[in-house]
Amino acid sequence: MAIERSGIDVTPLKESKVPVIFVIGGPGSGKGTQCERIVEKYGFTHLSTGDLLRDEVKSKSKRGEQLNAVMERGELVPLDVVLDLLKEEMLNKLPTTKGFLIDGYPREVEQGVQFEKQIKECNLLLYFEVSDDTMVARLLKRGETSGRVDDNEETIRKRLDTFHKHSKPVVEHYRHKVKIISAERDPSEIFADVEKYLNAI
Repeated sequence: MAIERSGIDVTPLKESKVPVIFVIGGPGSGKGTQCERIVEKYGFTHLSTGDLLRDEVKSKSKRGEQLNAVMERGELVPLDVVLDLLKEEMLNKLPTTKGFLIDGYPREVEQGVQFEKQIKECNLLLYFEVSDDTMVARLLKRGETSGRVDDNEETIRKRLDTFHKHSKPVVEHYRHKVKIISAERDPSEIFADVEKYLNAI
């Protein structure tokens, strides 16, 4: 069964001068903290496709129920539907935002290609780079208090493998727009690099 599409006019987005920043980094790379700082300092809107999907399911809309059924079957949500959710949220926030941070996106090259085709070009890709050992150590520490079942070493290593497999082609595709930031430092030092790149847009 096809999931309901919304047929939105994205002309206001396409014509806007508002920057779009893709943000990627492995689990435990600290990109969430950096996104919070960007929102606070620059007035950007932070968007995560995972949050948008969860909110849509919670809303109990017809589309939300269809999405829930897809996810319960363990299937991937069609990219067009993810893009619809992004378009709607971006249009809602367009009048008041200074820019968009699309967190954890694109997970693969095709997601970036379709986003730019259907919505607008990204200005920058921020890639927070951390060694696997550091990410494992951070996530294991988080697991001590989070109670998250996926915070054990074996699962973490699998998640990291998946992340690398998908992110390498993305970084290569956006090689002219990517800014690779070493995220093994103090968050304030990392943010100093972020500011340098954002101020240049």
